[in-house]
Amino acid sequence: MILAAGRGERMRPLTDATPKPLLEVQGKALIQWPMQALASGGFTELVVNTAWLGEQIPERFGARYQDSSLSYSHEGRDFGGALETAGGIVRALPLLGEMFWVVAGDVFAPDFLFTQQAVDRFAASGRLAHLWLVPNPAHNLKGDFGIGSVGAALNDAAQKYTFSTIALYRTELFAPPYCAIAPGNAQGVKAALAPLLRAAVDAGCVSAEMYMGQWADVGTPDRLRELNEKKRPA
Repeated sequence: MILAAGRGERMRPLTDATPKPLLEVQGKALIQWPMQALASGGFTELVVNTAWLGEQIPERFGARYQDSSLSYSHEGRDFGGALETAGGIVRALPLLGEMFWVVAGDVFAPDFLFTQQAVDRFAASGRLAHLWLVPNPAHNLKGDFGIGSVGAALNDAAQKYTFSTIALYRTELFAPPYCAIAPGNAQGVKAALAPLLRAAVDAGCVSAEMYMGQWADVGTPDRLRELNEKKRPA
C-alpha cells in the first residue's frame, strides 16, 4: 500500500493544485519512486489511498503502471477527506493480503530494496509489524523508536531513530486489542497509526532494523528543492 491521501499543508502553495505524491523529484513524481521500487522487488499489486485532489492520481496512472496493477481507496470521495494513516489502512484492508508493505507516497528512499526475503523473515517471526528506521533528520532529532538487542522495536531507548514510514504489517495489527475499527472502515473513522504501533511495541510484537540509504521526508518546499538540486549517480 502506498499512502497518498495527505493534504500536504506544509508544501503549500505547491500542493494547492497538485497532490503531494505527484510533485516531481529528480524527474519523476514522488509516488513513482516507491511504485518502481516495489515492482523491482516483485510486488506488483499496489493499493493507493487518495483524498486531497485524489482524482489526479488515477487520472495520471489508471489501473496499471508499467508492470503493476493499481487499486484505489478513495477516502476523499467516500468520506470528504483523509482518514489518517491507521484509518486509511483499515479502510483498504479488503484490498490487501494477510501481510503487506506500506510506504508513504511522499517519502524519497531510492535505495530501499523491497525483497521477498524480508517478507519471508517477517512471516517466520510471527510479529505484527516490522519497521525500517533511519538516522534522525534535523526535523526529528529525538527519533521515534529504538532497537533492542534481538531486533525488537522499543518505545523507550537511549537512542531512538526515525520511522521511515516503510514497514511490513499483518492484518492482526489492525484488529483488537490494538485497533477497534472494523475492517473496511465503513464509517470513515479517522485514526493515527502511532498509538497502534506503540501498543504493539509494548507487547513485544514489533521488530525493527536500520535503513542507511538515501531517505527524505519531502515535507516542505525547501526539502523538495534540495532533492532536485542533487544529482543521482548514473
